[in-house]
Parts: sequence; C-alpha cells; structure tokens
Amino acid sequence: MGWIGWTVTVLLVLAASLLAGWRYAHATGAVGVLDLADRTIGGANGTRLVASGTWYGPLPAQRLDVIAPDTPGPHPVLVFIHGGGWNSGRPEDYHFIGRTFARAGYVVVLPGYRLGPDGVYPHMLEDGAAAVAWTAANVARFGGDPAQVVLMGHSAGAHTVAMLGLERRWLAQQGLPEGFVKGVIGLSGPYDFHPFTSDSARNAFGHVKDPRLTQPITFARGDAPPMLLLTGDADTTVKPRNSKVLARTLTEKGARAELVILPGIDHAGPVLKLAQPFARDASVSAPILAFLASLHQASAPVQAPAD
Repeated sequence: MGWIGWTVTVLLVLAASLLAGWRYAHATGAVGVLDLADRTIGGANGTRLVASGTWYGPLPAQRLDVIAPDTPGPHPVLVFIHGGGWNSGRPEDYHFIGRTFARAGYVVVLPGYRLGPDGVYPHMLEDGAAAVAWTAANVARFGGDPAQVVLMGHSAGAHTVAMLGLERRWLAQQGLPEGFVKGVIGLSGPYDFHPFTSDSARNAFGHVKDPRLTQPITFARGDAPPMLLLTGDADTTVKPRNSKVLARTLTEKGARAELVILPGIDHAGPVLKLAQPFARDASVSAPILAFLASLHQASAPVQAPAD
C-alpha cells in the first residue's frame, strides 16, 4: 500500500472514531490524530507556528499556542477555545483550527485552561479572560492586530467565549476596555443548560449556589458584541435549542445575533469540517468567514480554499 493508500486508511479510521462520539475522541486522542491528518495532507501550507506552550499565567494549564499567516501583518485575531466537557482537550490538538483561519488571513491564539477537578466555575472563565488579556498585550509581536480580536469556541469553549462576551466582569477584571472583543462565534455551545443533566456540567457548575450565574442566557444584553451561533440539528450532546434561545433573546434585546443550523450535523461536526480531510464541505467555514469579514477587513487569504 502506497502513501496515498495509507493516508486514506488513516482518514477513514479517524472519521469513524470521531463520528462515534466527541467525548470518545478526546479520551482516545483522536482529535490530535485529526490534526496530524490535516497537517499531512497540506494543512500547514502558508501558515507558521509562531508560539508554542507560551505561558499566559503561572498555572500549568495556562499556556497557549499561536499560529499566524506566512505573510506580513498586522492581521485580525481569532482566539479559539477548545471544548471537551471542561475535563479534557489540549490546544496543540487544535492546530488545524489555527491553520484553517491563518490561511484566511487571521492570527489564531489557542489557549489551554484548567480542566477536570480544577476546571470548575469560575476557573474556565478566569483562564479565558487571562488568555484574552495576554492576546491584547502580546499578539502584535506575532503579526496580530489587537484592535481586531474575535473569540470563537466549541462546546465547553463556546460557553466560555459566550460568557466572556456577555458578562462584562471577566474581561473588565483583566483591565480590558468595554468593546475590546469585536465578535463572538459559538460552535455547538451550551448557553441555557440548567438544570444540569450531564456529569460534566454537574462537576463543573454543580457547586454554584445560584446556577443562573453560570448561564450565558442570563447575561444576554442589547449592547453585546455581534454573535454567530452555529449548531447541528443532529446534536444530541448539546441540544440545538441552546443556540436558538440565545440567538432569539439577543435579537429581541436589540443585539446582532446570527443563527446557523446545520442539517444532519452532530456535536463534533462543526469542528470536523474545519479540518482538511473534511474541508471541501464549506457549510461551517463559509458562514464563519462571512461573519468575520463583516466585522473587519481580513487580510488576503494566503491559499485558495479547496474545491
């Protein structure tokens, strides 16, 4: 079997593993394999890993990676926070997200954060806010424009970016001014999920006396940053109603909120479709890039998207 045959075999096994369940994918390291597949078939073209394992705080989990276009800046900035039920996931496994958007002209910051027994409310929000503050202070050194920062997250990471965008206190505690974040993108996110029905949610938030304080829907406001919420209608891990109700509530309050419901897509699908093996389907990348372009003029892509 030649190189192409082996690559196809790896991708088929990978796809089967990932589609079996996102929690399983994290437990077995399959997301890292997806990143390897992305890099192997050309996902690194036109991009550079400009920071790896850089500390944004004193704790072991408070490290981040930065991937940038292989072209001069300044470029707009995307901070991506991974999911994993607040108990798993590593930023280095999501370099494919960084490469995908670096090819489109964005500097991408990929922070880690406290997980498991330490990954309880409000630690994920404190870490997320600290990573955004690091971005504000340092991203210019890597070709990024700190005046054009957008947050994006998947699943648990989508909860974090929604809270950072909606509840003012987290970024304010880091000394960031109102309006610093220019937009928020949530993929398969939990935004209105109390009462808690999963072990991961109970472990992360069950100790909070007023559970409403953990819910992004509580902080919906008319002057929120523009938000794009993508979800699959086949998501049984985080029900699509989370995105629907947050988008509706924000719109009713006068904020800009765009809702994209992807037919036949499960919880992992929005992330899978941002990796090279699945990138020919632009159902996720197209609305994200259109939303980003509406917020600011991105630099010219360094590589044409796959047909």
